[in-house]
Order: sequence, then structure tokens, then C-alpha cells
Amino acid sequence: MYLRKVDGPRMVTLPDGSTITRADLPPKTTRRWVASRKAMVVRAVIYGLLPLVEALEIYGLSEAEFDEWRTAVETHGEAALKATALQRYRNL
Repeated sequence: MYLRKVDGPRMVTLPDGSTITRADLPPKTTRRWVASRKAMVVRAVIYGLLPLVEALEIYGLSEAEFDEWRTAVETHGEAALKATALQRYRNL
């Protein structure tokens, strides 16, 4: 089995004891962003699995969009990323 060379770690451990790897990240071709996929990308960047610049490039995100995701997760948790809950958390 061959592993492709990547910069940075292949796996990180989250504060709750769970781990995430690059294989857990959404595919590069993701077009439908559900809350769990957004949260996974945010966690990967926060905990050092994926550099911010690489995440923006891979997923075609703007820095402002990613910052909104990060703020929502840090302030209200993953539920704030759901499209149906957007208005509830936007002005809080």
C-alpha cells in the first residue's frame, strides 16, 4: 500500500478524543454543502489537518464564506450551519 506524500499530519485527534483523517474530508467535487460537511472542513482547519489556503483552494470557498462557517461553529455549534437554522443564528 502506498501513501501519497502530503504536507502536515494525516490524522488529528479532536478534544473529545475522536480522530479525523484526510479520508474523512468531503470530496473535492462537493457541490451540496450540508452542515456536517461544512463542520468537517472547519474542524480540519482549526485542528491543523488542512491549511486554510489549501481548504479554500480545494473546495472553491472564499475566505469570507469560510470565516462565516467558523464563526457559526465556534459560537453555536454545528446546528448553526444548517440552511434551515440560518436566520435563527445569524443575528444572535
